[in-house]
Amino acid sequence: MAFAIEIKQLVKIYDNRVRALDGIDLEIKAGDIFALLGPNGAGKTTLMRILTTQLKPASGEAYIFGMDVVKKDSQVRKVIGYVPQEMSVWTDITGFENLLIYAKIYGLPQKSMKKVISEALESMGLSAVSNNLVKTYSGGMIRRLEIACAMLIKPRVLFLDEPTIGLDPSARKAVWEKLSAFKKEYGITIFFSTHNMEEADLYSDEIAIIDRGRTVKFGTPLELKRSIRREVIRFGLKNHDIGEEVLGRIRGLGFVSGVAVSNSVLDVIVEDAETALPDVMEVLRNKGISILRVSTTRPTLDDVFLKYAGAISTATGSIKEIRQTRERERKG
Repeated sequence: MAFAIEIKQLVKIYDNRVRALDGIDLEIKAGDIFALLGPNGAGKTTLMRILTTQLKPASGEAYIFGMDVVKKDSQVRKVIGYVPQEMSVWTDITGFENLLIYAKIYGLPQKSMKKVISEALESMGLSAVSNNLVKTYSGGMIRRLEIACAMLIKPRVLFLDEPTIGLDPSARKAVWEKLSAFKKEYGITIFFSTHNMEEADLYSDEIAIIDRGRTVKFGTPLELKRSIRREVIRFGLKNHDIGEEVLGRIRGLGFVSGVAVSNSVLDVIVEDAETALPDVMEVLRNKGISILRVSTTRPTLDDVFLKYAGAISTATGSIKEIRQTRERERKG
């Protein structure tokens, strides 16, 4: 199996006392979309800056397609793209001019520069506004422009630090539609950090949750949700006078970890709702309790995150708020 990114016992210490990373190990498969989750201060941005050769670790190793990010930093930079939390384009010039600056920084051939820029604008749906000042763009358009800049060199790995922070749901969807198209067309590996659990669940192949500089959970979205081992069967009842005897029989089924009754609603907490449902229904029917409706609630990534790492934060807002939020995230 080919790994795009390999991280071995990576440690980063600030001011000789703060361990931003405390021995992280990760392997990310080539061509995957990988999500990094964690509370503020968990080490997400530090890890990404080491992988993009901006910082050096105190100890440990990290590789991009087999190239050491410290010893082979110049080679690594030729195969990666990076979009930071902070605004990475200039708002007082046009979208085209921003791409032109990045094209020159990347050293793209002069004869093909305009063609590459035009293709990048078209791929991100920005051709119609390419000659408009960026300060007239929406937050989602700015983020797509930043991604277009990073994609100019067709990187093998694209790093995105909070790619949709501050964006509304429609703008987030537009950004991810473009990113998914890039992955499909070029086979790139996407490594992104986010506080948006729905985003991670929908778009990532694998997820790592880190806290206090350590990996606390790793797996596919489905594997992580199954690790909670907690599903809720909710019964809407016609006659809600459920005695302690019935509740005791339900608790005694063995696979039930909790029971709660409120008015005409009975919640039964189990590990697997599908296998538990027939037995719970049999107890209720044998006691003459009429069931009006049944629903099941399965764990979400929010539940997983809360179990392993704590609170969740989100942000939405204008271009000004995006700048402010990214700055707080960078410092935090």
